[in-house]
Amino acid sequence: MKRVLVVGAGGFAGGFLVAEGLRRGYEVWAGLRASTSRKYLSDPAIKFLELDFDNPQSLAPALGNALPAGEKWDWIVYNLGATKCLSFSDFSKINYDYLRYFTAALQEADKVPEKLLYMSSLSAVGPGDEKGGTPFTETMIPHPNTRYGASKLKAEMHLAMCGIPYIIFRATGIYGPRDKDYFLMFESIKKGFDFSVGFKPQMLSFIYVEDLARAVYDALEKAPVGETFNVAEPCTYTQKEFRKIAADAVGRRHVIGVAVPIWGVKIVSAIAEKWGVARMKPSTLNRDKFHILKQRNWAVDVTKAREGFGFNPRVSLKEGVNKAVEWYKREGWL
Repeated sequence: MKRVLVVGAGGFAGGFLVAEGLRRGYEVWAGLRASTSRKYLSDPAIKFLELDFDNPQSLAPALGNALPAGEKWDWIVYNLGATKCLSFSDFSKINYDYLRYFTAALQEADKVPEKLLYMSSLSAVGPGDEKGGTPFTETMIPHPNTRYGASKLKAEMHLAMCGIPYIIFRATGIYGPRDKDYFLMFESIKKGFDFSVGFKPQMLSFIYVEDLARAVYDALEKAPVGETFNVAEPCTYTQKEFRKIAADAVGRRHVIGVAVPIWGVKIVSAIAEKWGVARMKPSTLNRDKFHILKQRNWAVDVTKAREGFGFNPRVSLKEGVNKAVEWYKREGWL
């Protein structure tokens, strides 16, 4: 039986990563803060490890005391990170420094695993081919244009140099039950409005959260270390196609598509960010996110993942959106 530690298990994708590991018969540990909700981590088979990243000196003892001497986790899934922050400096702290603290603690506690899979993002690459629409590949030279993307790239570079056997996933937009960001779009469409950015066509890509979880364990089981893989459903959608799928799922016949000029989104993003700071609550819409929203091309080539570990997503966007919306309705969100 493999022993797996999921760091960041309390996040949106974290609960699904834990569940998939248990489904495959592994001994799964959920690594999280003491204050993190365990609402979706209720399976009695889950073992818990509390980690305080704001106190780096505590990490090595926590890791060292969790298991008997000489024992370690076979695999670690590092899913900890932030997609929105009050301060841009927090991106570097949470997405880069925390990983640096963790890998150092693993080495100090003699708990370096066979493989550590790091959940990165396509934003680490930055804008792709915005004119020709060439899909993202792993060979593209990264040039992130957001602080979020830059922090993810810094983390990737750290892994490449720190001596930990790693696999990197650059995931596209992750959606599914319990996600709060895409939920805002479904909520808006249910009210009859779908807001898009700019007037030029946009190629969108997605990955259903359970497909992502399956891919993580497939990669841990089969993929070589030292490799980076793009992960997405192997097709793209226009904003209009996404709107139609979402409208059907929420039961809305007529939806007004509102294309907001890029300059208008930029202004709104800046205002929303300042409002979030005033409330001491990070805003989903901010100046960093603006650069992601205005990007036209999110097409992804997943050939390397197919060949590297047999990546084969099962859930289409239509099926995944239906599953997510059913959950939102059942839980009273919609």
